[in-house]
Amino acid sequence: MAKVEIVKLHTITGHNDCIYTIAPSDEPHRFFSGAGDGMVVAWDLTQPDTGQLIAKLPNSVYALHYHPETTLLVAGHNYEGIHLLDWQTKKETGSLKLTQAAIFDIQSHGSFIFVASGDGSLTKVQVSTLAIVGKVQTSEKSARTIAIDAARGEVAVGFSDNMIRIFDLDTLQQKFAWQAHENSVFTVRYTPDGKHLMTGSRDARLKAWDVNNGYEQAAEVVAHLYAINHLDYSPDGKHFVTCSLDKSIKVWDTNALRLLKVIDRARHGGHRTSVNKVLWTRHHDQLLSASDDRTIAVWHIIF
Repeated sequence: MAKVEIVKLHTITGHNDCIYTIAPSDEPHRFFSGAGDGMVVAWDLTQPDTGQLIAKLPNSVYALHYHPETTLLVAGHNYEGIHLLDWQTKKETGSLKLTQAAIFDIQSHGSFIFVASGDGSLTKVQVSTLAIVGKVQTSEKSARTIAIDAARGEVAVGFSDNMIRIFDLDTLQQKFAWQAHENSVFTVRYTPDGKHLMTGSRDARLKAWDVNNGYEQAAEVVAHLYAINHLDYSPDGKHFVTCSLDKSIKVWDTNALRLLKVIDRARHGGHRTSVNKVLWTRHHDQLLSASDDRTIAVWHIIF
């Protein structure tokens, strides 16, 4: 493996349960977290020891999304739908009960948000009016993860029936569907150049799909020992990281799909339990990782 240096900068604490999600804001140094304790917290990487409680919801928060157009934070509240939060005033501005199932992912394009839920549905919501403008249910198993390709007008969704389905961004009409993995698909992301869709699964495999050739498989790597929970790209797009139930974070070369470094507890003071989410920020390129061990780690990766 190439020479890559890992420096652990901070361990952020404050949550009282597993941290399931972290989301960026429009300021590189600010991010948000949601956890099994129902707390939604704002953090500042210039002062990482102090968080601001934005909301305390009765159930676990698996999904958070910062909506750039409104600067509102959208929280997916288990069994109760979505909540719109003004994080600056710490006030809830609206809520919408979409489903009684868990909400696993929220993404946005323009004035719309897209919500993936445990009942297998993908729902499109107008943020300003909280009106449901589209909904499609193509599986009885959970919709787990969403990626949006605005240039192609497509939404990729990974499901717990091992399938990936591609929908039209405007109409939600299904365009492609295929069995992508041998187990639940937990993360989907388009590469920065838009040429491939990267996917990670409970089967521990990382796969690349050729967007311009009908999503034909282009590569496959046995990337972790256990489930791949999430992946994120560096700000310059040259590298990406995956995180896993196996407690590790792995650093990859984007173009070569080559493993460069393993970040774990033994060598780097990594997490003690499953790493659920990663966020590679534009704040000095610092990497964040959130875990079942109730901490968020802040990393500096030197190439």
